[in-house]
Amino acid sequence: MQVKKWLTVLAVSSITMSMAVGCSSKGEDIPDAKAAAEDNSPVTIQYWHSHAETQMPAVNYMIAEFQKKYPNITVEPVFQGAYTDLHKKLQAAVAAKEVPAVTNVEVSALPNFADGGVFADMTPYIKRDKVDLTDFSKGMLQAYAYNDKQYGFPLIVSTSVFVYNKTMLDGLGVKPPQTWAEIEDFNKKVTVKENGKTTRYAFSVPGWDTWYYDPWISNGGGAILSPDHKTSLLDQPDSLKWIQNFDKWMKDGSMHMGYGKGASDTMRQMFLDGKVAMVQHTSAVLKTYLENAKFEVGVSFIPGDKERKSHIGGAGIVMMDGAPAKQKEAAWKFVKFMTGAENNIKWAEGTGYLPTHKSVINTEEGKKYFEKLPQYKAVFDNFDNVVGRPQHPAYPEFSKKYMEVVGKMILENADPVPLMKDAVKDINAILKDQ
Repeated sequence: MQVKKWLTVLAVSSITMSMAVGCSSKGEDIPDAKAAAEDNSPVTIQYWHSHAETQMPAVNYMIAEFQKKYPNITVEPVFQGAYTDLHKKLQAAVAAKEVPAVTNVEVSALPNFADGGVFADMTPYIKRDKVDLTDFSKGMLQAYAYNDKQYGFPLIVSTSVFVYNKTMLDGLGVKPPQTWAEIEDFNKKVTVKENGKTTRYAFSVPGWDTWYYDPWISNGGGAILSPDHKTSLLDQPDSLKWIQNFDKWMKDGSMHMGYGKGASDTMRQMFLDGKVAMVQHTSAVLKTYLENAKFEVGVSFIPGDKERKSHIGGAGIVMMDGAPAKQKEAAWKFVKFMTGAENNIKWAEGTGYLPTHKSVINTEEGKKYFEKLPQYKAVFDNFDNVVGRPQHPAYPEFSKKYMEVVGKMILENADPVPLMKDAVKDINAILKDQ
């Protein structure tokens, strides 16, 4: 892995090329697997994570249940801060050759680490233990694969959805748009203006994170990258449709976008105050809306045009390739347990994230879960349309270029098309340097 790519993408100037040395995962077999699998002597593994405090009861429950099943394996959970902090600490651990056995990784960062040989390829373990991968959401599983190798499994998974004021929309006799073609009519019926100023927006899309508008790009028939990932296509007609629509809807006063510090809190409060009828937000905060809204809350999958997809957020669970064989075997057992179908609903309820297995939906636990949270039905009606972000090691770097275009469109009322064409030049320079 190139030093420049590693440093620019993950922004830790003190890490050197030594990070990648001796860490490549061949994926052809499992070194010392037989001895490690048959060794039941005590072993301790560290699980580095970014779980919020509210999720820790669920984490601790799962670890306790795991250790009942495998009494010789002790799991030490180690909180390493937010995802960016965790990623930096992982880099430092690799450089020092003192890695944990298992860790979280935010979904968009997986290609960079996998490309550097930091994570273990789980494919041989999956084949050996005949793990049924078909029970996972296809898109969720693919988000943690890279170059035809399975480096992780989905663990704390969210997707962006439209959270809407059902009481308001029912009163207006309208439903959330399911296609782009329905958005104009929805806007006309829901937007309220007084003296030329919008007092109620039809909907809001976050401008502060590309995760929210990436699926709009592909849903409109466009693409961020060319098929060979060597150039950006964001300046092509189909790839500009989304931002041209956003610009139009904002200028006609029907759509709201937030950008910068505090934008998420502002959008959420506008929704709770009835100043916006529908907001695109992560499914992970649905309970926050349900607990604070003074009206009935509904959830709709984001609308599509050429296709209808939403992207995966959150983090997966992976094994570090530099861990000793015995620790890796223990880590694999822990990964299987944490992501298995048996505890999937309990895990989802405890963390506020989505179930990841199809089979759990019709279990007794699953039925009770959906009785409690019927809003999630919109996600599971589109289960295989929840897919991963564009996979490229430089995505965290080059995505900032088109996010800046969105920021200027929102804050400066700038025409996004020429700005996007300039941004593509910068993105292509980054891609060329990979």
